[in-house]
Amino acid sequence: MNRQQAIGIIDSGVGGLTVAREIFQQLPNEKLVYVGDNARCPYGSRSADEIRAFTYQMIRFLEQFSIKALVIACNTAAAVVLEELVGQSDLPIIGVIEPGARAAISASRSGRIGIIGTETTVRTQAYVRALRRINPELYFASLACPAFVPLVEGQLLETEEAHRIVTESLEPLKREGIDTLILGCTHYPLLAPLIQDAMGNDITLINSGEETALGLSHLLEIHDLHAAPGSGEPTHRFFTSGDPQVFKEIGEQWLNRKLYVERFQPE
Repeated sequence: MNRQQAIGIIDSGVGGLTVAREIFQQLPNEKLVYVGDNARCPYGSRSADEIRAFTYQMIRFLEQFSIKALVIACNTAAAVVLEELVGQSDLPIIGVIEPGARAAISASRSGRIGIIGTETTVRTQAYVRALRRINPELYFASLACPAFVPLVEGQLLETEEAHRIVTESLEPLKREGIDTLILGCTHYPLLAPLIQDAMGNDITLINSGEETALGLSHLLEIHDLHAAPGSGEPTHRFFTSGDPQVFKEIGEQWLNRKLYVERFQPE
């Protein structure tokens, strides 16, 4: 590995762009190769075996780019495979769960933290385990929100339907007395205005993307892999197993930059 190699990012769809945006801001010299498995999104209701197989397919695809580090930007994939990946790979790897947990603990005033995520992320209690490792005295309230990812992937963010679904889905959490809410899926920050409106302005929303970018920077420093400044902006590549045009529209809006999106054909 050398400093000028790219960082790989994998996600079940466009959600990982929320992490990519933070990496662009914090690590402007780094080049990214992003793979979104939009054709098989959402992952949240799939079996662990399917999630594992899909994740490894994306990682194998990234091998051709000789990446120097890997970001698993999908909470569901991280909950299922991150631990085994870290244990068997020499590649520096980071997920979004531990960084999000640390940010939530720092933000919470009362120690009462809510977690929303896909069915698999909530069922595995990945965030609860991460939070308890840091502070076992915290109060946790978890809620699966399986309808949220289709709203993002279907470009329905600004519709009345999205407002209704988000408001109704989050109603159980409003009775838990939380002051901090982890957006435990990287798609969810794209719904942040609706989530904030439903929960109220006194609730702090935690987008793990910022903390993940910070963690990635630390990981690159440990391995002496920070890219040296170049003569121009790094070249990034984006791949999707779904419709490149749909990915492009969402990506350009969220990242505020022009994208050229290529096809990733799963094995």
